[in-house]
Amino acid sequence: MSLPLDKAPPQDLRDQILADPSLVLEDPAVMAALLSADGVEGRNIIDLRGKVVERLEDRLDKLEDANRTVIAAAYENLAGTNQVQRAVLTLLAAESFRAFVTALGDDVPGTLAVDAIRLGLETTSATPGTSLGPDGPHHDLIIALPRHGVSAYLGAEPDQPARRVTLRKATGVSDDLYGSGDPWIQSEAVLRLDLGPGLRPGLLALGSEDPQRFSPDQASDLLTFFAGALEKLLRRWLG
Repeated sequence: MSLPLDKAPPQDLRDQILADPSLVLEDPAVMAALLSADGVEGRNIIDLRGKVVERLEDRLDKLEDANRTVIAAAYENLAGTNQVQRAVLTLLAAESFRAFVTALGDDVPGTLAVDAIRLGLETTSATPGTSLGPDGPHHDLIIALPRHGVSAYLGAEPDQPARRVTLRKATGVSDDLYGSGDPWIQSEAVLRLDLGPGLRPGLLALGSEDPQRFSPDQASDLLTFFAGALEKLLRRWLG
């Protein structure tokens, strides 16, 4: 409808509306009353319908954008869940430690969309940096770490527990773990592993050439679950 300008509202109300038109335009009850008013005529008339439609279209656009964002996040989360579940099922199917290491080296990187993977184990029976994997193509997948090597790699104090999952840009110590023969790692997810009584802690490092693949602002729930599953599997083979 329309609102005649020659019938001005009280000055204080008029000042409020002029200062903040949203008081009217964003109030459904007020807008409904204005649009349903009868007998509004005159030459100085403002048609409110256009403004209402503009506001509704703007709100609809914002709602559609929000819905797209929510749906995209839901699909991304579902895809991530499926990836982690497939990786865990692949590792569960291994019937020997060699098969476990093979699955970890051959299948898990592709499933989790990473470019390199390393399992670091603290040990006093091997020189730090020594490859501990079974003979074959995945011999370098398992790396010996010194005492407190997990904390050192994560940049934490030895007497303070490191975070379960650390997502970050690759650091200067990354090459020591991945080796110069692997793709240039620019970001990584490091999973701290508790291997049970009698065993030193370990870590699983997932490296990516993409600098945006892992960053501290990302959620780590799925990787926390993966770390827990991996711990139980490693306790089976190393215990």
